[in-house]
Amino acid sequence: MHLLIKNIIDPLSHLFFPQVCAGCGSDLLPEADHLLCLQCHAQLPETHFALHANNPVEKTFWGRLSLKAACSQYYFTKESLIQTLIHQLKYEGRKDNGLMLGRLMGQSLLQSGRFGNIDAVVPLPLFADKEKRRGYNQSLLLSEGIAEILCVPVTKNAVSRIRYTETQTKKSRPERWQNVAGGFMAIQPGLLENKKVLLVDDVITTGATLEACGSVMLNIQGIELFIATLAYASQ
Repeated sequence: MHLLIKNIIDPLSHLFFPQVCAGCGSDLLPEADHLLCLQCHAQLPETHFALHANNPVEKTFWGRLSLKAACSQYYFTKESLIQTLIHQLKYEGRKDNGLMLGRLMGQSLLQSGRFGNIDAVVPLPLFADKEKRRGYNQSLLLSEGIAEILCVPVTKNAVSRIRYTETQTKKSRPERWQNVAGGFMAIQPGLLENKKVLLVDDVITTGATLEACGSVMLNIQGIELFIATLAYASQ
């Protein structure tokens, strides 16, 4: 009976509330809960960094952070599908994009074998006023998707962003670091003590923000730090 009702309701729901691809707008989705058509999904520029040590993300932090492993899921380029999906996530309220992309990240991390035994997933914190204006933290949504696949908890109250910082987009490397230096604090370090922790953000360019947060986290007793971002923007 349940299956019969579902078979009746799903087509009607699609008729009055059509689900379309977040990339191209097509309604040819492989499943009702998928956000991308097969063609758009195939266009996502995977880096496969999760599989390889000494990848470009890890090299970004050489001499800066002591990491167990780091990676990005996709290459970021302007006017690309991944830019569209990130813009929708951050500025158009498409929270479902974050969960979907986080699950894809989680699958890559799980399959890589280099991010095993993670104890907690930590989203890069937003400044409270900025998160209130946006209504959510996009890194938290990505973290929730990852955590769902890895079957680990999301820990969002261990580290806080304690001051407002301007957007990093048009700043040089030194300016980026100066902008975020001293911007984070471990407010409940006990939540992460002696744990393997995955720090998550949406896009990495110079790594200044992740470095500022990661440096604070590495002062916590016994922590082992991993980093994963949705996209990698080469400088």
